[in-house]
Amino acid sequence: MQIQVNTSNGIENKETLARWAEAELLSTLSHFKNDLTRVEVHLSHEAASKAGGETRCTMEARLAHQGPVAVSHHAPTQDAAFRGASDKLRNALDKTLGKLRAHRNHESIADAGVLDQP
Repeated sequence: MQIQVNTSNGIENKETLARWAEAELLSTLSHFKNDLTRVEVHLSHEAASKAGGETRCTMEARLAHQGPVAVSHHAPTQDAAFRGASDKLRNALDKTLGKLRAHRNHESIADAGVLDQP
């Protein structure tokens, strides 16, 4: 699984942040490692009506043989925005991959022999 961290101009300590974010995501998403090809993280500081603004974190996970899953979270700090988006992404992947696995493991009436009975 490849992890790419992108930041806007308002974000400081970009290299340290990228290493930390990669380690956090590898840990948080470890049970999806066979299903994910890449995770992109976008952190940006947005000017808001409040003094100081807020941080937005958007994450997009690329699934093997499926479409991407994207989430976004706004928070007053980088850490809170990242952790909120990370939690949302984990939940979205659980839901998406859970549905795919349930569909793959579903037995149809043709496979069960129901259609062969008179």
